[in-house]
Amino acid sequence: MNKWLKALLYLLGAAFLTRLIPFSSWFRMLDTMIHEFGHAIATLLVSGRVLRIELYPDHSGVTYSVITSGWSQLIVSLAGYITASLFAVALFYSYSRQKQGQGLMIITALALVSGLLFVRNGYGLIWLLIFIALNLLFLVIGGRIRSFYYLLLAFLCLEESVMAPLTLLLLAISRPGSAGDAANLAALTGVPAMVWALLFLVVAVLCARAALNLYWNRKAANKAPQTSFSPYK
Repeated sequence: MNKWLKALLYLLGAAFLTRLIPFSSWFRMLDTMIHEFGHAIATLLVSGRVLRIELYPDHSGVTYSVITSGWSQLIVSLAGYITASLFAVALFYSYSRQKQGQGLMIITALALVSGLLFVRNGYGLIWLLIFIALNLLFLVIGGRIRSFYYLLLAFLCLEESVMAPLTLLLLAISRPGSAGDAANLAALTGVPAMVWALLFLVVAVLCARAALNLYWNRKAANKAPQTSFSPYK
C-alpha cells in the first residue's frame, strides 16, 4: 500500500478510535498547550516579553506578548503550528526508542513550566494541575498501562497537529480575517491567509508521515523474530 495512503488511513482510524475513549477530548488540550508554548518560547528567543497564556475548554488558546519588530512577529506567528507538528514527531521518536517514561517526563516538565511561567487563566491552570497529576500517576504505575497512556497522548497530539491547520485552512478560505496565526501572517506580509494555512498543513502532514514511520518501524522491530545464541563448552 502507498505509504501516504496508509498514513491517511492511520490518521482517520486513530481519530475515530481515540474518540471512543472516555475523556479523550479533555486530553486534546495538550496540543493547544504545546502550540501556545511554541509561541511563548519564540517570543523569548526574539527578545520579546510574554505577558500570559490562556487555555480554554474548547481547545483554543491565546498567547499575549509584547514584540517590537515585524520580523519578530513573523517568527512568533509561525512558531505555534510548526512547534505542535514537530512535537508530535518527538513523541513518536521517544516511542521508537522505547523511552515512553522519559517522554512522559518531558511532557510533564513542559506542562509544569507552562503553569509556572505562562498560563494565567483559571481553566488553564486547573487543566495543567490535573494533567500533571495524571502524568505522575502513570509514571508511578509504569508498565503496559503507562505505555498505553503515552501512545494515547502521542496519537492525540498527532491528530490535532494535522486537524488544527486543516481547520485553519477552511477558516482562511471562508473568513480569512478570523484565521488566527494565518491572518496575522497575512497582515504582516501581504501573502493571503490561505497560503499560510496551507503551509502549516503541508508541514503537519510531512511531520505526521515521519511520526507514523517511526511508529511502524518500532512495531516491525517488535514483531521481528529474536535470535538467541547459547554458548557451548
